[in-house]
Amino acid sequence: MKYFGAHVSASGGVYNAPLNAIKIGAKAFALFTKNQRQWNAKALDNKTIDLWFLNLEKSKIETKHILPHDSYLINLGHPDNEAREKSLNSFIEEVQRCEILALDKLNFHPGSHLREISEDECLDNISDSLNRVLDKTSGVKLVLENTAGQGSNLGYKFEHLAYIIDKIEDKSRIGVCIDTCHMFTAGYDIRTKETYDKTWDEFGKIVGFEYLSGMHINDSKPPLGAKVDRHDSLGAGQIGWDAFRFLANDSRMNDIPLILETIDESIWAQEIETLYSFIN
Repeated sequence: MKYFGAHVSASGGVYNAPLNAIKIGAKAFALFTKNQRQWNAKALDNKTIDLWFLNLEKSKIETKHILPHDSYLINLGHPDNEAREKSLNSFIEEVQRCEILALDKLNFHPGSHLREISEDECLDNISDSLNRVLDKTSGVKLVLENTAGQGSNLGYKFEHLAYIIDKIEDKSRIGVCIDTCHMFTAGYDIRTKETYDKTWDEFGKIVGFEYLSGMHINDSKPPLGAKVDRHDSLGAGQIGWDAFRFLANDSRMNDIPLILETIDESIWAQEIETLYSFIN
């Protein structure tokens, strides 16, 4: 079964996210558990936690179909030790917030070398940071998101994801989230059945479907291989509807959160409805 949803607002408190998911007919959702553009966050108080669980129950959405996202400030591959340590500590706090909310996953962008160190050094920094996070936390799977390859961001090749996973000591707590826009602008075509099958076969061989823990469902403003991260509404961008029709009927994407991050939230309910209508 497919679980489509969107990255909904948690403005006013995380407990509002499940209610916002209900409004658009979502069976899954993503959220930020704190302000994604600030380092510090107020601790989750008892009232917030109680309302979160109350509203989650109302939504009937299981925690395994929720894919929280970490702060955009965090860079676990940072070339500077002090800056990387700051990111590491912030990431640990984010994992602990997930623990409190009984969320079993945390989605994050791998990291950037900032053109100061090699790709391999940066990937080693990321892997080392993740192993340290896993040592200090429990119960939350760390879900690597593929990137578009914009700037000095790593994770745009399946090989980058596989390299990091290979160095993780507890592989039961590492996963992957594939963003369709990022995949496409990084150079992986999914527009025809032939290219869709070829790209996903490559993913299966290099990374492995056992690690696929969620997806971001986005069309792309830039063309194939542009290495630019700009999402579009489904069917309005360079990818087109066919890829999403294939995905809706691909059993390998069953029982994981499939999350819209498309640019017009006023049509999320319509996009979710259309995705469900594709299922044969």
